[in-house]
Amino acid sequence: MTDVRLAMWSGPRNISTALMRSWENRPDTRVVDEPLYAYYLQQTGLNHPAREEVVAAGEPDWQAVVAELTAPQDGVYYQKHMTHHLIPQLPREWIPQLTNVLLIRDPHEVAASYVRSRTDIVAEDIGLVQQAELFDQLGPATPVIDAADFLRDPEGYLRWLCAFVGIEFTDAMLHWPPGPRDSDGVWAPHWYDAVLASTGFEPYRPRDVHLSGDALVAAERSRPHYERLHGLRVVL
Repeated sequence: MTDVRLAMWSGPRNISTALMRSWENRPDTRVVDEPLYAYYLQQTGLNHPAREEVVAAGEPDWQAVVAELTAPQDGVYYQKHMTHHLIPQLPREWIPQLTNVLLIRDPHEVAASYVRSRTDIVAEDIGLVQQAELFDQLGPATPVIDAADFLRDPEGYLRWLCAFVGIEFTDAMLHWPPGPRDSDGVWAPHWYDAVLASTGFEPYRPRDVHLSGDALVAAERSRPHYERLHGLRVVL
């Protein structure tokens, strides 16, 4: 029996949803979309798009969420996680039970994309602070993948990830039909426009980013964490 519980820990406005599409296109894999989101919103009271729908549709009891995430699997269980959901009061002792990978992106690019959907922003909203904490908790063997590297060679990095968790790569991971999925969170209409229209990974394009105000402060606070993790990333 294959028992793979792959937790991909990303910040927002990354390629995390496209990666979820990729893994869901495997016949042996089921996915879960941000399972701690309802808990996060209920605990913080933050006003995110579709806040009430997210809390109503999700599971706000973190212990119930963790029990489901860590249960033995018959197959591959791909978990799309946002590291900003790891608020201080949420215990993290359960995370090493999963096979964990960190997915990072340049914080200036993240902040520029984030403020298009939600104008309020602090460094903790884009997840690099928590990714650095998670790396320290899990240890130096934890793989770090930069989204820019991945988009330059999706097949190479998908083959690497499959080898890392001990399964065969399939070409089905490179392309998928457009449109929504039953597995998408109820927030998809607010955040997933590009992914809903996609049929594969977009080629990497460098961004010309100009930030100011809170977005610039959040990006600059995140920069040292990004640079550190970037220096430890998987390079093919």
